[in-house]
Amino acid sequence: MQTHSANSSQVVSPTASAARELAIYVHWPFCLAKCPYCDFNSHVRERIEQDRWRAAYAREIKRGAEGVPGGVVTSIFFGGGTPSLMEGATVATVLDGIAASFTIAPDIEITLEANPTSVEAARFRDYRAAGVNRLSLGMQALDDAALKFLGREHSADQARAALATGRAVFPRVSFDLIYARPGQDVAAWRRELAEALAFGTEHLSLYQLTIEEGTRFHERASQGALTVPDDDLQADLYEVTGELCNAAGLQAYEVSNYARAGSECRHNLTYWRSGEWIGLGPGAHGRLQDGHARIATRAIRSPEQWLAAVEGFGSGAEPDERVDPEAALRERALMGLRLSEGIAAAEFVRTTGRTIDEAFGNALPALVEDGFLVWDGSAVRATPRGRLVLNRVLAALLD
Repeated sequence: MQTHSANSSQVVSPTASAARELAIYVHWPFCLAKCPYCDFNSHVRERIEQDRWRAAYAREIKRGAEGVPGGVVTSIFFGGGTPSLMEGATVATVLDGIAASFTIAPDIEITLEANPTSVEAARFRDYRAAGVNRLSLGMQALDDAALKFLGREHSADQARAALATGRAVFPRVSFDLIYARPGQDVAAWRRELAEALAFGTEHLSLYQLTIEEGTRFHERASQGALTVPDDDLQADLYEVTGELCNAAGLQAYEVSNYARAGSECRHNLTYWRSGEWIGLGPGAHGRLQDGHARIATRAIRSPEQWLAAVEGFGSGAEPDERVDPEAALRERALMGLRLSEGIAAAEFVRTTGRTIDEAFGNALPALVEDGFLVWDGSAVRATPRGRLVLNRVLAALLD
């Protein structure tokens, strides 16, 4: 997919501001190993017939395009699983299929998540040649003991080498780190984050370790064999994260994401702003807008069942569902208040059919008075104090 060439896709004029903007999420469900903290739809398989998967994705892309005529694709995101296990030809087939079936924005952002093993880093140039222009690298830690604890397949030195390779190949690079690990204190996190910031990338995703049901970590935690830092230490770690990132010129545009101005992940902003996106691949979810109503789409979760359904029946999709208005409102709040920009009042009315006051009027004044939220008539936003206890703020707002 050559995004600069009008011969390979329909390129929309930059002035076509009224176009229906879409994001596309592509789920690759396979991993080399299942990380103990991961509750995503990921699976370990000894053998993957990528030619069959290429054909299936191509078929699903054509079907997906039929439901959104006139849509302009502004971002594509390969997630997983481990998308860097995809052959370059598989990524190229997906991107060429999207270019043939949709109108493509001239400044489209195309992100691929990758693990920093040397084998996967060797594919970076193939992905760039296919059209990927943003790399999201799952480094997760810069310490070998921590990487072993997190079940990662790479070393800290491999992570550093993969980052250097990625920066030489892609115009935009981000990487992930997981902090608030058992036994990690503020001083240790300061040292690790300082090294991460010294690499000079324009975007970092910094996640506090959470214990999700159905994971090996959850099993260990329920047995008392794993304990994460308490709330006070987590708050201290979060404040240090913001302090160091701000000093390095990266602002917290979302609770766990920091970027230089203009380098935010546009694809993820579509989720947090409750935009429209299509999900492709096993277990992938999507959201489309029908007037004030939200339409939820999802695909069969099992990789084998999804592949068989696409090959046998032409679709791996489950039936679409119209999201209950109250559920849609809750989703809008849960996603939008993660952003530093908050929830724009006009956009809220457009997508929900209700005003901010109508939706949250019972709880909003008290949360503003107590310093957790700001409501200025144009947008409602969480304050720094509110972001520290965002789950509690959301619970009060949506009660």
